Amino acid sequence: MAMVIPALADIHADDGDRVARDQISVAVTAGRLEYNDGASQVFESNGNTTYVEAGRPTRGEWSVDDDGHFCSFWPPSYRASYELRWTVENGAITGLRFVELSGGAEFVGHYRPVR
Repeated sequence: MAMVIPALADIHADDGDRVARDQISVAVTAGRLEYNDGASQVFESNGNTTYVEAGRPTRGEWSVDDDGHFCSFWPPSYRASYELRWTVENGAITGLRFVELSGGAEFVGHYRPVR
């Protein structure tokens, strides 16, 4: 059975649905995301984010643009924009799929309890 994320309890989505612009902030801050390669990421409501890979944290920033795309900035100069899509299993939202607008790279993060 999929873990229910309290912050997402009132959002109804099917697997692959686009995350609406007004839901992006709730979607990314709802919990820690764990990626298939073992890295994890926490998004803060103030626009900061911490990505941890092999025990090494990297700090960045996130935002939502006027077109409803998720944007990330990693100092000193890396910027990327993504379309966000819901990952849904057995009727419960379990994560997010990030699809890069330039190039189409795709990665999936699954919600995990914050440790």
